[in-house]
Amino acid sequence: MIHGPSIAIGAGISAVVIIIVFFGFQGISNEPELVLEPTPTIQQAGPPKVTIETFVDNGSPVLGDPNAPITLVEFGDYQCHFCNVFFHTTEDNILKNYVETGKVKMIFKDYNIIGPDSVNASHGAHCADDQGMFWEYHDILYTNWTGENNGWASSENLLRFAQEIGLDIDQWSECMTNGNHSQKILASNEDARSLELTGTPAFFVIGPDGKVTSVFGAKPYESFVIIFDSELEK
Repeated sequence: MIHGPSIAIGAGISAVVIIIVFFGFQGISNEPELVLEPTPTIQQAGPPKVTIETFVDNGSPVLGDPNAPITLVEFGDYQCHFCNVFFHTTEDNILKNYVETGKVKMIFKDYNIIGPDSVNASHGAHCADDQGMFWEYHDILYTNWTGENNGWASSENLLRFAQEIGLDIDQWSECMTNGNHSQKILASNEDARSLELTGTPAFFVIGPDGKVTSVFGAKPYESFVIIFDSELEK
């Protein structure tokens, strides 16, 4: 079954999935503007505050020039159909025309709403990041996507992907077995809930002045161009 945009299963699944997921490796050796507020220094009652850290913390390494004036943040699930659509139809043009030219930098954040393999895949990417290869693993995951909850992101396949991009398999497997990045993944999911996201992909464009524009779903390349160019003209 395809979620479109993929619908959140519920707040409780992430914590449960994190516990379940890593046993599989035991045998392996233009839309609403958001207002940012300063990070609270004390715990406050009521809904969580949205700060700049909600968008940029607990995610991937930056792709592109760290000093690029615009930041594009994607909340995604590696099993999500429409996340895969964005990857294959839109992302390459953004990379070529905006990231590689130093205008935009990208951050990917996990919002695991489909199933346990989603969390396994997220952890595989973060373990690859320990060897400086987050984005290579991110790309091979989407390149091998074949659906939701059908086994393509099994433990065996995740290991094969690690081998194909040339990771140190012993180091990567130990990271997976120990669940080294489980807290980061949980925190990213909590950031998504703080933003009241209900599906993936969800994008946030942070302009040079800190204004945040949301883009929900696998919108075409032209939708991003309008926002990027508007921010660059300021």
